[in-house]
Amino acid sequence: MNRTAEMSPAEVINGLVERSRQAQAQIENYSQEQVDELIRGMVWAVSRPGVAEEIAQFTVDETELGNYAGKLLKIQRKTRATLMDIIDDKSVGVLEEDHERNIVKIAKPMGVIGALAPSTNPEATPVIKAIHAVKGRNSIIIAPHPRAKLTNKKIVDLMRAALMELGAPADLVIGIETPTLDLTNELMRQCDRVLATGGGAMVNAAYSSGTPALGVGVGNAVVTVDESADLADAAEKIHLSKTLDLAASCSADNAVLLVDDIYDEMLGKLESKGGHVLDESEKALLQKTIWDEEGHLNTAIVAKPAEYIAELAGIDIPDGTEFFIVPEEGWGPEFPFSGEKLCVTMALYRAKDIDHAIELTNSIQSYQGQGHSCGIYSNKDENILKLAHSTKTSRVMVNQPQAASNSGNLWNGMRQTFSLGCGSWGGNGTNNNISWRDLINETWVSKPLAKTKELPSDDELFGDVMQKLG
Repeated sequence: MNRTAEMSPAEVINGLVERSRQAQAQIENYSQEQVDELIRGMVWAVSRPGVAEEIAQFTVDETELGNYAGKLLKIQRKTRATLMDIIDDKSVGVLEEDHERNIVKIAKPMGVIGALAPSTNPEATPVIKAIHAVKGRNSIIIAPHPRAKLTNKKIVDLMRAALMELGAPADLVIGIETPTLDLTNELMRQCDRVLATGGGAMVNAAYSSGTPALGVGVGNAVVTVDESADLADAAEKIHLSKTLDLAASCSADNAVLLVDDIYDEMLGKLESKGGHVLDESEKALLQKTIWDEEGHLNTAIVAKPAEYIAELAGIDIPDGTEFFIVPEEGWGPEFPFSGEKLCVTMALYRAKDIDHAIELTNSIQSYQGQGHSCGIYSNKDENILKLAHSTKTSRVMVNQPQAASNSGNLWNGMRQTFSLGCGSWGGNGTNNNISWRDLINETWVSKPLAKTKELPSDDELFGDVMQKLG
């Protein structure tokens, strides 16, 4: 008789959390060297030659989302880049000494991290979340999307085997092998910190779980190309971002804004990269295919090739078409192409100048994606900073492919992650590229200052405000 089948979700998760907690206790006093050896082993276990290729193909076969090249890039390269990004970080013991304030900050693990993994990035997300957790001397339990449960098990099993070979408890990393909504909700209630990546409903559930949660907002990247941009370079990078893993990432360019001066030339370059500009009748057909009458996204088109989507929509496309370009003017629910699409489709807007582009960016992202990210192709610092100052966004990618850059890459200094906080704009508690530093507690040790501070006089502190206020 299967005892697990008779257990309630609370009982099942309680058992997993207890195992996880016991494992975490065993590494709570590990040295920095011991911790770093574990995360090196975890990444090597899944990204080594032969294994990475097997995982990439397995993921595509199970989920039927994205493509082999995109999955391989994530499991083979993104995991290595994330490891490189954190391997030299000090995460054990004293993190900082602020001599001016006479304060010492000491790192402490949180305990059991409950992590959600989406179906769109199920190959690298468990690895990246797991090494961030273990870097902070935590354990982690991963709740995968049901569509990717076998991929998750495969990856988790590899990491568990590596941990055991290195003398650490395998239960530092546990995967829910038969995921259900009830089990995921129960995990979020019982763990010490929730790390939520997934759809809006699941992130909201994480915030409602009663457990401190790190969630992410909706992605709807808006990218501007101004008159000073290198247009060939911009076209190449927009194409890369829009087609990477068939736009499985919410960071793929969802709207591209071209200023008047370069509109026609830049559109031509996008077409030369495999973009097909839809006419009004094709736009109507595609809209009915991507969304139902109530505005819900059709999951059948998520991270699928252009040919597949075109066939579903009944649209004839030229050979070599890799993504759709949909001319648009409005934003909001009545203009669904202005929102997130999770497919190889971008909305195209014409902007008079940088000020108009900023106005459009804010309008589009007031509908979806506020706080997440935007980008600009420009060689004018004035325009770059104007966009950054005037938009409600956590990340501005400059002359970089958005989907491959805002979560960190070798060509920029952004923290490597797949969890992008969107601040209060996106309903999140952080703007960070979430890493191990978000998964620890910090103890502040405060000693008396060598010299006690003195309050300044009222004249120094308040100045002319005293006269103005009377």
